Amino acid sequence: MAAQFKPKGRAIYFRTVTTDAFQGPNMANFYTQALKVKSVYVLDDSGAYGVGIADAFQKRAEANGIKILGRDQLNPKEADYTTILTKIKGLNPDALYYGGVAQAGVKLAKQAYDVIPKMPKGGGDGIQGGSFFTGVGFPAVEGWYSTNAGPHLTEDPAAVAFVKTFTEKYKTQPTDYSITAYDAALVALDAIKRVAESGKPVTRTSVRDAMQTTNLKTLQGEISFDENGDIKDHTVSVFQYKRDAKYPADDYTHQNAYIGTAPQS
Repeated sequence: MAAQFKPKGRAIYFRTVTTDAFQGPNMANFYTQALKVKSVYVLDDSGAYGVGIADAFQKRAEANGIKILGRDQLNPKEADYTTILTKIKGLNPDALYYGGVAQAGVKLAKQAYDVIPKMPKGGGDGIQGGSFFTGVGFPAVEGWYSTNAGPHLTEDPAAVAFVKTFTEKYKTQPTDYSITAYDAALVALDAIKRVAESGKPVTRTSVRDAMQTTNLKTLQGEISFDENGDIKDHTVSVFQYKRDAKYPADDYTHQNAYIGTAPQS
């Protein structure tokens, strides 16, 4: 991995959201501190993202003293997960954690509503997208917790102008990742500007070096990077699907309520 992403020992990518190495553990801290979970069952969808975030969640959950009652992989191509869900029901954990995306997650959520409807359930940003929300729908999606790998920005007063412009141009509401992607463009433009103003040739290498030393105020706050090209801010935000009768049932923005920042320790 180092040879691929850090040739010659230098990062060649920079990201403006934190990694699953924090998204999973911070959610485990949320389960511990906010939900007071003492036992959990962990599932993943066998994909690299799902396995990785579930592993990171499980490791921190165990360190926090949460008892892991079991771990299973879901085959996204299978249609029926009721056998696994019935097993989970029999073990009666305090909560369920799913690492994965909507392909398996939609079926899991629908069937979990029938088998373990009252058990707290959650996952990462793989179940935060519109495909999970629309694929499951209410009432089955009600109560599921999810995270994204950055601060909640779309309701921040500093982002009002961005949200207005984005909505008018694209006829849809932006997500938090829309804003962090915008900030990524600001980082690249800032690096190019600083190289040009220094009198150095604007090359791939000089821009890379400038990005490494970024210290830029953006919509999400100050952005700077560690030696691996990862943002130094490890904020993870927690949301919960809750039916808000004031808005249409398919209004993703208003049916996925912001809960708060997941504890980092």
